[in-house]
Amino acid sequence: MYFKSIELFGFKSFADKTRLDFEPGITAIVGPNGCGKSNIADSIKWVLGEQSAKVLRGGKMEDVIFNGTDGKEPVSFAEVSLTLSNQDRMLPIEYDEITVTRRLYRSGESEYLLNKTPVRLKDITELFMGTGIGTSAYSLIEQGKIDQVLSSKPEDRREVFEEASGITKYKAKKREALRKLEETEQNLLRINDIIVEVKRQINSIERQAKKAERYKDRYEELKSAELKFSRIDLEILKSKNTNFEVNINEMKQKESELNSELNKVSQGLSLLNRDRTQVGTKRVDLKSKIVELNSEVSKAMDKISMNRERLAELAGRRSGLEAEIKKGVDILLSQEKEIANLSEKIAVLEKEDNERLRRAVEKEKRFEEISRTIKTSEVTLSTSKANIMDIASRQAKLRNQAAKISATILTYDARLKRLESEKSTAFPRMRLSL
Repeated sequence: MYFKSIELFGFKSFADKTRLDFEPGITAIVGPNGCGKSNIADSIKWVLGEQSAKVLRGGKMEDVIFNGTDGKEPVSFAEVSLTLSNQDRMLPIEYDEITVTRRLYRSGESEYLLNKTPVRLKDITELFMGTGIGTSAYSLIEQGKIDQVLSSKPEDRREVFEEASGITKYKAKKREALRKLEETEQNLLRINDIIVEVKRQINSIERQAKKAERYKDRYEELKSAELKFSRIDLEILKSKNTNFEVNINEMKQKESELNSELNKVSQGLSLLNRDRTQVGTKRVDLKSKIVELNSEVSKAMDKISMNRERLAELAGRRSGLEAEIKKGVDILLSQEKEIANLSEKIAVLEKEDNERLRRAVEKEKRFEEISRTIKTSEVTLSTSKANIMDIASRQAKLRNQAAKISATILTYDARLKRLESEKSTAFPRMRLSL
């Protein structure tokens, strides 16, 4: 039997999964200080069941879990798996290869596996007992352990020799057997106490049994008396039952009569319910029609108000146009008066033309000015005429629009009167139906 390999993950300085294979002939691990030799020895002790954090060079058991560095994050658990060769069947188990695994979480939970099967620490300890493999066995010697053995007490050295000779297993079995014998003796003492207590209780139980027998006899007597009284009560109840049957028959006849009357009443009630449903449907239809009429009336009133506003606006515009027309007519009359005056002046000038021939040269400038004034007046007159024609056409358009609006108002007034008459006729019908 020898160590084949060890696999570490998250144990002390082994942050990543690390596997070390031990070929036959390897007896020591050497290397410079700080390379992890002691951590490998601690991992072997730990996987074999070491429970002291001080032996593992820590303050508490959670210190064996990798706590992280600047470049790596801490891990949540530590796991070590130790594989041993068992071809010589030195271990009492039917496997050529045995893998012992221990796993510890930061929450404090710990578990042991033997070939990936959960087991107890006691099972692991019993498996390696007497083989020289263990947490403090001679098969695993750390740096400075030999000096410690040589300088230790004779009793401590004796433990090493006993482990090497293989009698430690039998001593452990002897201690277990003695412990079981002590427990058995304690159980025997408790059994004797129980026997004394049971004997003490037997007398009271006998007295209770006698009381129970007397109770049984009295109970039988009471039961026979109750049976006699029950027979008498039964006869009385039978006589009452016959009277009740006669009354039940009479009540059944009355029930049949009442059922017939009830059927008639239910038929009448069904007819009334049917009429009621019909009236309800008519009522719902009338309500819907009233709602529709009210919506139409509201729409018509809105249109009438809008048309009235528009008519008022058109009336205002009409008054403004009439004022403009009146103003244009006044301007036209004044211009016509001016034209008449000018015409009279022209006639006077024509009559006096012969007389003014002598003054033609002198009056030529004045005549030209008068001609320009006449031309300007004619232009103004033509412009006024065009304005008067435009105003007349706009007035005609306004009159047409006013006529259309009046016709629309009359139409809406007639429709409103028709809707109000329909509404007045619909509401009395609804009151009658209700």
